[in-house]
Amino acid sequence: MFLTVTLNTALDLTYRVPALVPHASHRVTEVAERPGGKGLNVARVLAALGHESVVTGFAGGPTGEVLRSLLAPLPVRDALVPTAGATRRTLAVVDATTGDTTQLNEPGPVIGPAEWTAFTDRYAELLGSAEAVALCGSLPPGVHVGAYADLVRQARAAGVPVLLDTSGEPLRRGIAARPDLVKPNTDELARLTGSREPLRAARDARRRGARTVVASLGPDGMLAATPDGVWRATPPSGLRGNPTGAGDSAVAALLSGAHLDWPARLARAVALSAATVLAPAAGEFDAAAYEDILGQVTVEEHASAA
Repeated sequence: MFLTVTLNTALDLTYRVPALVPHASHRVTEVAERPGGKGLNVARVLAALGHESVVTGFAGGPTGEVLRSLLAPLPVRDALVPTAGATRRTLAVVDATTGDTTQLNEPGPVIGPAEWTAFTDRYAELLGSAEAVALCGSLPPGVHVGAYADLVRQARAAGVPVLLDTSGEPLRRGIAARPDLVKPNTDELARLTGSREPLRAARDARRRGARTVVASLGPDGMLAATPDGVWRATPPSGLRGNPTGAGDSAVAALLSGAHLDWPARLARAVALSAATVLAPAAGEFDAAAYEDILGQVTVEEHASAA
């Protein structure tokens, strides 16, 4: 099974409005409510691809109860740890005219020492049957900034491949623990390395400890700097929609595609990410679009080694 960790789960709300106008009142035409947080999105995509997936992290309060009730009917095992604080909400407002999305994210509950110990005990137990683990998203208040580094080391000690998808200081410290794969976007990679040139920054991130770096380039696709070489994958142009969750779908593809060579693995991640942009809510993808886009992804290898 694949294990995904979402320390800062969320109840994801998506509002669609005819046009988003600052300082104006808006009539919402569509509302979608989903159990969210990056790792939960990853797990739902993994399940849709036919893989067994388990989610862990924290959930609490009335919002946490709603999240778990929405998670219950899905083909994903709930191994979330209760917390006294209320699970956060995130709000995505989609402008139907432009296709642009405005995202508002609450901070999340404060996690106490006893709750953190309960989580790490659960994590150790789940690692025993995990094929691979994805550590995803922000840290909630109360969790120390080196938490992901600790969880990476724990996975490595258990012999479980680990993918890290976070940002800022948790990413910096997590990379030093030598995860198998990290998946930053260009802004996160620039903040980590000081370089806005994706290839240079990805190589720098590898020198800092990551075995493989897959950088999300937004609508321009993805760049993978690996021990075996460097590849860039580009989707077809002109795709517009809601980008929320697109990176999480890419994580699901990368996590479940370890048996593929890097060109095929990267093409799959780009196609699944693009198909998520075309879906109405995070954690979903358009299956027909995925198959169609997969055949249109262009993958090029850099002449120089990674």
